[in-house]
Amino acid sequence: MAVVERERDNCNSRHFSLLIKSCCPNPNNPSNSIIPFPPNNNNNNNNKTPKKLTSLKTCISSLPDDILYEILSRVPLSSLPSISAVCRRWAHLLHSHTFSLLRRHHRLVHSTVFAFSLSSISTLRVLNDEFWKVPAQNDVVLGGLRFHTDLSHARLAAIGRKVFIISRSSALVFDPWTGLAKTRSGPLFPRKRFAAAAVCGRIYVAGGSLRASAVEEYDPHADEWRVVSNAPRRRYGCVGVGVDGVFYVIGGLMIGGASELRAAEARVCASSMDLYDVVGRGWLRSRAVPGGGCVVAACGADGCVYVLASHAVELSFWRFNGRRKGESGGGFGEWCRMRSPPLPAQVKVDGTVRFSCVGVEDKVVLIQVMGCIDDLLRRSGRNVRGYKEGLVLIFDCGTEEWSRGPDLPEVVQRAACVCVEC
Repeated sequence: MAVVERERDNCNSRHFSLLIKSCCPNPNNPSNSIIPFPPNNNNNNNNKTPKKLTSLKTCISSLPDDILYEILSRVPLSSLPSISAVCRRWAHLLHSHTFSLLRRHHRLVHSTVFAFSLSSISTLRVLNDEFWKVPAQNDVVLGGLRFHTDLSHARLAAIGRKVFIISRSSALVFDPWTGLAKTRSGPLFPRKRFAAAAVCGRIYVAGGSLRASAVEEYDPHADEWRVVSNAPRRRYGCVGVGVDGVFYVIGGLMIGGASELRAAEARVCASSMDLYDVVGRGWLRSRAVPGGGCVVAACGADGCVYVLASHAVELSFWRFNGRRKGESGGGFGEWCRMRSPPLPAQVKVDGTVRFSCVGVEDKVVLIQVMGCIDDLLRRSGRNVRGYKEGLVLIFDCGTEEWSRGPDLPEVVQRAACVCVEC
């Protein structure tokens, strides 16, 4: 089984250099001239013979857009960053909606898992056909960008092929086709450990703010944030999921006073979900994980919300039916307990272990993440042998079975993952 399909074709560098030269041909080179077919003479010119055929200068840049689209849309993903650097026209074509549709038509668009090491945004890893591929340094252009914030609290959201990295008060957008990253405006309210998800082509954030319970919406085309609602509960450390036009704010701790009522609400908050309908601009009835516990990871896959909950010494895995427009019109909101992830015996469920969960079409990719694990275990006197960060488990939503995936490279620590169509 493969999460994504491997790119097998590579552009030959020599052929690619000739392609670039053909965009700006040398007028003194006779090889750049072609002799056109003789003109189609009509009856009035039957007795006229052309004295001399005129040579016609041509190059790839003179081709119409529709032909260029067909040519460039077949270029392998690994060569797209170089293609976009040829000229402004080509870069414009690569960013167009037509180009995306053609690549999808040619079956060159695949779901890919990107893992960002939050300690350094330059360390990007791609899960590709059962192995983690490290892109070349030139494929990721982040030089000159300044991200003045703690990346360990950033949240990722993907719209199409764009990856949005949102942090406390700033944001970046990364394009894997061109390898470029650009700064974008950050949320209106400073947030930390908040929920974020892409729903219906826009990004929604909630929680993580002491100042307000506002839910913000981000328009990627206008690069603007605006408040669309107020959340029923103020949460910290929550998770965001988007499924079928609904923004789910899941788990976390209640932000508020220290009264007994607040303490009880805080325990409920750790396993609850608030559902915001982004089309109807209203809140649906809140739901809670049947087994209780503390939600540690969640994602959307195959029209459902998958939730991983911790119960101090064990984990439970749940599926919430998020399909509101099913054929039978029913089933929305139903919970079903799934088989728990088969973690190795040496992995203990405690505060030193975190999980990153991402949906990939009809699969759920669960990645075990540990923060400062060596120091924590040494101070507690526990044996660190056998503890390894980056364990990857893959859940098939159809067969409801778990399988072992390729481990994350050891150089990637405290990774955050997102699925991108590229």
